[in-house]
Amino acid sequence: MSSTPLAASAGRSQAADPTQVPVKEKNAGSSVTGLPTGPEGPVGQAEVGTSEKKLPALSRENFRKYNRLAEHMDYFHNHFRQIWTLMYNACLNNKRPASMSVRQFIEEGLQLVHMLEMHHSIEETHVFPTLAKRMPEFQAVGVGKVKGLAKAAQLLQQHRDIHVGMDGLEKYLRQCGQRGTEELDLAVLKAQMDTWGDVLWQHLDDEVRTLGADNMRKYWSLAEMQQLRM
Repeated sequence: MSSTPLAASAGRSQAADPTQVPVKEKNAGSSVTGLPTGPEGPVGQAEVGTSEKKLPALSRENFRKYNRLAEHMDYFHNHFRQIWTLMYNACLNNKRPASMSVRQFIEEGLQLVHMLEMHHSIEETHVFPTLAKRMPEFQAVGVGKVKGLAKAAQLLQQHRDIHVGMDGLEKYLRQCGQRGTEELDLAVLKAQMDTWGDVLWQHLDDEVRTLGADNMRKYWSLAEMQQLRM
């Protein structure tokens, strides 16, 4: 994969234990990017019942072009899901992965915080402003024609909520990482992760879904999609 601004946010990480069951799973009947699927794969807007004007079904090639950003985003999000699942499963089992020391486990959590911070910073600086020119999900409330709409700034608000949780996680892990300060307690760690796990996982899914082909085609032409970068 070519180097992109978001690519800088995907660092090397301890792989999640494949024997563990992920904490969250995608709903059945969805593609890897959270889009509806039919017998032959993802379906176009014309095949999905909505109250909006129905658009003609996309060819597979055009669906791929419109869905490019969603797939790219999901690549990074899966890395975050992997680290979160590794840590949360350790909390559920009250046992760290056998191959990881306490120090390594703490560093894994701090790496998650660092990568999320970098990822969100790049999004809000380079990605969201471009998309916000037409897409209400990326606009601040009161901007453009979306004043008062519930979906306005939804993804940005999720960022704010996630960062509150990230700050708490980082504070606790750093306390545990300092000798003589606080011993790592997986029950305490689980309680902290529970305060923001739902919004994190919801955001990871919502952001990819918003960038999916069926939504992007409402705002951008195929030619314009080729110019959008992450």
